[in-house]
Amino acid sequence: MPKQSILIFIKQLNRQVFTTYELAAISGKSLSTTTQALNFLQKQGLIFKIYRGIWAETGSQKLSSYTIIPFLFPKHPVYLSFISALHLYGIIEQVPQITTLASIVHTKIIHTTIGTFSIHRIAPSFFAGFGWYKSTGSFLIAEPEKALVDCLYLSTRKKKQFGYFPELHLPKSFSFRKAKEWTKKIPDFKISSCTKKKLRAVQEGSGLNI
Repeated sequence: MPKQSILIFIKQLNRQVFTTYELAAISGKSLSTTTQALNFLQKQGLIFKIYRGIWAETGSQKLSSYTIIPFLFPKHPVYLSFISALHLYGIIEQVPQITTLASIVHTKIIHTTIGTFSIHRIAPSFFAGFGWYKSTGSFLIAEPEKALVDCLYLSTRKKKQFGYFPELHLPKSFSFRKAKEWTKKIPDFKISSCTKKKLRAVQEGSGLNI
């Protein structure tokens, strides 16, 4: 198979991001042959590598980092949460330099050509409260209340991350009642109690009583 013919299969996918595995599957070629073809196209300046096994056509460098979340974790679901989710909802203004994700896998940092991702492990029984962003099916995101509680949950851990918010712009639709319910679902009693206390402080500072 001429290396440039892999473009035919890339066009068939009809999206900006694609993987070595899916191209090998639809082309019927081995992973090594497909990888060689993709490396050749990258040298030609037609595509670029985002991360191991993840590619995009040239001209897509301004892709949102959110776009590749499902491709980074095809086997383990993750959802956008913490600071990144709060920013996307307009609750905090500061643009996060790192995309923050919640998962049940080990905490780690992934560097790609279009952004850095920080994955934070939460208890499996607390891995809930998320859905597709604007019902698009593009990536999963925590509900506003869960994103805030996720932040406070992590702030009680050893590294004490996400415990300070310079300014929160909570919409009237934000429900502290719902947020409190999420704190009750934290399996560790000590962490749950500490998270509730932090949430109470946030509510007192917000002026919202819902």
